[in-house]
Amino acid sequence: MLDRIDYALLRLLRKNARLPNKDLAARVGIAPSTALERVRRLREEKVLLGYHAEIAPKALGIGLQAMVAVRLARHSRALVDGFHRHVLTQPEVLACYHVAGADDFLVHVGVRDSEHLHNFTLTAFTEREEVAHIETRLIFEFQRNVELPPSTGER
Repeated sequence: MLDRIDYALLRLLRKNARLPNKDLAARVGIAPSTALERVRRLREEKVLLGYHAEIAPKALGIGLQAMVAVRLARHSRALVDGFHRHVLTQPEVLACYHVAGADDFLVHVGVRDSEHLHNFTLTAFTEREEVAHIETRLIFEFQRNVELPPSTGER
């Protein structure tokens, strides 16, 4: 069970994962050794899953991002798992979400331009026999929310 100190640490780390332990402890009002131990415990308990660098898409040659909704023709564990594995091998794929509803997957892709997007969707999705339908939506702007949602379990 996470307490208010854990939530405070998580909020700060979500905003800045490179925050030095000394600063983290001071902002939460605990000793640096306590902060270090709590963050270690949060990692061990798989509450903190990792630390990630946010990279400017343009620096990687990504000029266009899109969400591709994918509907499979049939549903079996083998087809779903196979498609999921296939998608994650594609370098253009930034994230993949297996979802409920009319579509089975939402795939966040980053490409150079519209021609790259067109060729990629044809090759990576429509040539797969398990895919029945795709719908592509361009992303004009993307911003990550650094705030944690309120928790009912916070003490």
